[in-house]
Amino acid sequence: MHEAKYYSKEGHSIFCELCPQECHIMEEGSGNCGVRRERDGKLFALNYDHCGMLAVDPVERKPLFHFYPGWNVLSMGTIGCNMQCTFCQNWNLVSGEDEGKEQLNPETVLSMLREHPPGEVLGAAYCYNEPVVWYEFVLDSSRLLAEHGYKNILVTNGYINKAPLKELLPSLDALNIDIKAFSDEFYRRYSSGKGLQEIRRTVEDSLASCHVELTYLVIGSLNDSLTEINRFIDWVASLDSEIPVHFRRYFPAHRMDVPPTPIMTMRKIWDMARERLSYVYLGSIMDVERNSTYCPHCGKLLIKRRGYHAENVGLVGSGAKCQSCAEPVNLSGSFHGEEQSK
Repeated sequence: MHEAKYYSKEGHSIFCELCPQECHIMEEGSGNCGVRRERDGKLFALNYDHCGMLAVDPVERKPLFHFYPGWNVLSMGTIGCNMQCTFCQNWNLVSGEDEGKEQLNPETVLSMLREHPPGEVLGAAYCYNEPVVWYEFVLDSSRLLAEHGYKNILVTNGYINKAPLKELLPSLDALNIDIKAFSDEFYRRYSSGKGLQEIRRTVEDSLASCHVELTYLVIGSLNDSLTEINRFIDWVASLDSEIPVHFRRYFPAHRMDVPPTPIMTMRKIWDMARERLSYVYLGSIMDVERNSTYCPHCGKLLIKRRGYHAENVGLVGSGAKCQSCAEPVNLSGSFHGEEQSK
């Protein structure tokens, strides 16, 4: 076990201050996430060195479409989550019922990355489960990797308090933040969260220091109303209309049996979002047109995508400008194999 950060003592209980759940944990008890436990008056992270899943895969799979396209990343996850979504697609891993049991520490991650030839793997992505509840490991690992020139990616629900986020952000390079809906009621009813406000703050704070992309899982009849989608689009546009947004198609999972979201609904949302946002994509759908990147200034095709394969067809100047109109494009880092740029 590894002593946790961000907690205080209140009598005979522990007050966890990592995320907005703010659990009061009694003696020998654990928090809502299941992986932070009281023992002898201290709070410990039970999953610090526990790796449940490990793979090298494309950065596009996170999904990140505007961050070093074409690169691979070392993706890793553990057990636990600070939400209990009824539609969770990785619930077997999160619960620890169906996952590997490999010990992992930051030095091991660095050694794994060094085993790959230079320029082959960009860095590490903390994903699969909710990396916020792997906080101590992610903090230590991301700091070590950053010192050695590797990138760090967080794929998260954004449910984290302001102070721990502020400490973590300097060692992160990119985040994909999952917006589960744009209503407090949905978070309370289907995700055991307190509401949307904390996630909005995480997005807004992260934009100041990292590359950020957003994902919205569209679930028919639950969070797909045009009114709710329009509120989400308006909010993103008010922050920055060039934030890449991924609308993912829902399929039944875990305890939710709502039918798969109709493809026509997804395409209608794409058309609607494109009126106000520069970069909009559809996930979990094989649709080359709606997964490719177009110049927001002249409309020319810039990046063509088939699945997770990205092809540069219209970017020049280390991937930073449109070949047709020479306008800059919101892209952090260049294509794999090309000169890197920020």
